[in-house]
Amino acid sequence: MKKKIEIAQIYFESLAIGDIPTLFGLFSEKVVWHQPGNNKFSGVKKGVEAIGQMIVGMMELSNGTLNVEKAANFMENENLIITPIIFSATKGDSSIKMSGVDIFKIEKDKIVEVWLFSDDQIE
Repeated sequence: MKKKIEIAQIYFESLAIGDIPTLFGLFSEKVVWHQPGNNKFSGVKKGVEAIGQMIVGMMELSNGTLNVEKAANFMENENLIITPIIFSATKGDSSIKMSGVDIFKIEKDKIVEVWLFSDDQIE
């Protein structure tokens, strides 16, 4: 079995380079994703397909500029991994950059649930 922190590290590395097959291979088939805020991407997404549609939508809206970076060390407590992040995106003359926290629940080498927290819930 992989260490839970290693799985989270692979997640961020895959996301950074756009390696979607590796990224989605980290998720359980029944993964649940909690997207914060009050926008068209907010809400609970169930399954890899729903998460994929959300990520593709975010990339399209930002013209491929969406960037998520780990901002500090991973922290582990049993089957939970948490890390502060910074995410940014640009569209035309508009841009966004804010901090947040990502929490991953990992069981049997798969991400089974994700909670995202953002500074500005509306964006």
